[in-house]
Amino acid sequence: MDLKQALLTFVVVLTGASAALAQDRVFRCPNNEYTNDQAVAKAKNCKPLQGGNVSVIPGTAVKSTASSSSSATAPQVASGTAAQKVDANDQRARDSDARGVLEAELKRAEARRAELLSEYKDGKPDHQGIESRNHQRYLDRVAELKAAIARTESDITGIRRELGRSPVPAGASAPVPATPAAPSSGAK
Repeated sequence: MDLKQALLTFVVVLTGASAALAQDRVFRCPNNEYTNDQAVAKAKNCKPLQGGNVSVIPGTAVKSTASSSSSATAPQVASGTAAQKVDANDQRARDSDARGVLEAELKRAEARRAELLSEYKDGKPDHQGIESRNHQRYLDRVAELKAAIARTESDITGIRRELGRSPVPAGASAPVPATPAAPSSGAK
């Protein structure tokens, strides 16, 4: 029994000593730096940490792209001309395609607005199904229609603004039509 107790005491002391040797007092310095060197901690005005162990994992170095971008522009500067990244004809084709997409979106949005306005009927749309017996459902649908019309008007305004920013193709000079007035709020 005496031998077991001595062995157990030896293991406990050995474990405690190894833990004490593994982690000295740790100090936290400004800029989230950690050190266990008291001289460095005193020089940098570091504060001692209380509590558990600290694990510090070094981060990866950030690769600088400044040298690669300056070397890419160096031949252009040496030749004296600034080369364009995209050919002018390619850019015109892209602008034309983008304008076509915007015009198609505008047509879809205007068709959707016309559909919503015809269903809205100045705030007095037709009753559907159970709405004749449940007036709140009718009011909710009217409010949803009004909100959908407002969203569509906003979409149309945004598309027209983008069309105004995009360059007009050389052969076409189509002005963008003005936005019609928003629906009146007849339903309460």
